[in-house]
Amino acid sequence: MKIDVSFSIAPFDELQLRGKNIVVIDVLRASTTTTVALANGAREIIPVASIESAVKISGSLFGDVTLRGGERNGKMIDGFNLGNSPLEYTEEMVKGKSIIYCTTNGSVAMAKSRYANRMVVGSFVNMTTVVEYIATVNDDFLLICAGRADGIGNFSLEDVVCAGMVITKLEKEKGCVLDLSDSSRAARALYKSFGRSLYKMLRESEHGKHLIDIGYADDLKVCASVDSVPVLPQLVGTSVRLLKEEANENLDMQGK
Repeated sequence: MKIDVSFSIAPFDELQLRGKNIVVIDVLRASTTTTVALANGAREIIPVASIESAVKISGSLFGDVTLRGGERNGKMIDGFNLGNSPLEYTEEMVKGKSIIYCTTNGSVAMAKSRYANRMVVGSFVNMTTVVEYIATVNDDFLLICAGRADGIGNFSLEDVVCAGMVITKLEKEKGCVLDLSDSSRAARALYKSFGRSLYKMLRESEHGKHLIDIGYADDLKVCASVDSVPVLPQLVGTSVRLLKEEANENLDMQGK
């Protein structure tokens, strides 16, 4: 199984990702928020690459069952219902809703993957679920780190450390024999260096500092909580969903 890591979504267009198996990683915060929203009963996440696309799509959907969520520079977009904090996507807010989702890099990575063979969303909060999925598929995967929220997809430490954790767990816990690219080896090395304290790493990362500065320090604790939301968001058509049986199981657990 070959595992490659891209440090940014910027080099790719939709056609370059056609037919690939992809994990989109945007720890702060699109991957985490998408996972939390679906675990809390959201019907689907519809990722879009621009605010204009979000407005256009929402105009054709039913307002009472559709929300718009996302951010620019970490803050909620004017006219949207939700920002990009996982703490906003409560069961009360999102259950049964379709969410048109627009972020600087994370939703762009998801939208660009629409012609992929498989695309799942990965983060620390659903780490083991992602690792088990990759091991079960047992095919080549590209781990795409969405990059820092600056519009051009610069290197983001937390995303690459997350990719390195996926690789390490595949090797050590699943016994997978991996063919690693140079970028995958670099990600694994960074996880070895920073993996002992993920919360500290998030706080000291460039984007983590930015989120703290604009009032989202509590988000970092959520994003650093390994396996706290053990579900697997997957691309189905043009939206990201949980498999039906997984969604039903999660709702049953919430009802207990």
